[in-house]
Order: sequence, then structure tokens, then C-alpha cells
Amino acid sequence: MGGMTQTDAGAGRKVSEARERLLRTAGQLFYTEGIHTVGVDRLVAESKVTNATFYRHFPSKEDLAVAYLGSVDLAIRAQIGALMATDVPTAAILRGIGASLVEQIRSPGYRGCAFLNAAAEFPAPDHPVHRVVVQHREWFLQTITGLFAQIADESAEHAGRHFVMLRDGAMSAGYLGDPVLAGETLLRGIEGLLRVHTARGLDEGVTPAPDQAPFTAMTVSDIDCSPPGA
Repeated sequence: MGGMTQTDAGAGRKVSEARERLLRTAGQLFYTEGIHTVGVDRLVAESKVTNATFYRHFPSKEDLAVAYLGSVDLAIRAQIGALMATDVPTAAILRGIGASLVEQIRSPGYRGCAFLNAAAEFPAPDHPVHRVVVQHREWFLQTITGLFAQIADESAEHAGRHFVMLRDGAMSAGYLGDPVLAGETLLRGIEGLLRVHTARGLDEGVTPAPDQAPFTAMTVSDIDCSPPGA
């Protein structure tokens, strides 16, 4: 009783597939061309759905943009969560995040950070798209700050903000300039930040975990905030 009939189940799968196609298409087009540039007609045509199907799932293109950024946010949270769950030193996790950023900055089709790009298109603080960007960045900052706090409580917030600024600068420089140099600069910055912050931990009497060379074996795909498959 209350179960889905076979016909309903089939319709549900079709609806879900259509929504996923819309999100996948939006991710590719919004990331490479911009949210404002891409119209609903094109999204419908390239997703191979009807206008009715589009508006059944997303009342507006901006609702689709919010969903697109939300899907990228969830993927990044899951990826970093998986990395944090591994049995490696905290410094290695931070290096791994940095190495993954470098990998993505140097990848074909890289167009910068999807969240920073969206914020530039929707600068009003009360706009739903802008709010999604702010929420993602607040989570990322808190996560990075928490990792630095495991090394040393003192100035962990400062170190977290420094890391995020290094990330933002590298992602912009990697798109607008030389991605190789941007990546190298990011890694040097992270190493310097870790060196200074670990020294603070020693001053606090914290015994650091055994350090290791720059951690690249467990890089995190798509940590650059670009949509999967872009």
C-alpha cells in the first residue's frame, strides 16, 4: 500500500534521468560560458528535454544554477571528507588538497572556480546564487581552519584564511596566466604556511604527526570547484 506502480516507477526513472541531464548540461555550459549567457532554450535543446520538463524541475534558470552549484558543493564535501577520513597526518591532507587544486588548474578546459565565477555574475548578497557561493566558501574555510587547528590552535583561523586566499589567487592566476607557475606558487605557499603553523604547534607543546614529502598519492578530483566532466 502506498507503493509505486511499475508504470510510476518507470516514469520516476525518466524524470530523474531528465533532471540529471539538465544538471549535467547546465554544469558544462554554465562553467564554460557563464550562467547569464546560456538561455533556457539552449539548455532544453542540449539536454533533450521539453520545456515542460525543464520547468517541472526548475521554476527558473536561476533555480537550475543554484542546483548546479549545490551539486558541485556536495561533490567537493564528499571528496574532502573521504580524504580527511584516511589515516594520514593532517599536514598531508592539506598538501593533498593543494596538489588536487594544482592538478585541476592545469587540466584542459579549466575556466577558474565555478563559485567565484558565479559570484561575479550575481553580486547581490541576497540573491540565491550568491548565497550558495557564500555558504560553500564558509564551509570550506571552516574545514581548512579545523585542519590547521589540529596542528596548532593558535592562529588556526588566520592560517585557514591564508590558505583560502592562496587557493583563490592560484585559481584566478591559473586561468588568466600561466597555470604551471600558479600551481607551483600555490604549493610553495602551502608549504610555507605549514612550516610556520607547525612551528606554532611546537611552541604550544604539541607533538606533530610524522611529516612526509608533498602528498600527492590521494589527490581529490574536482576540488577546483569546476563541475564534474567540464
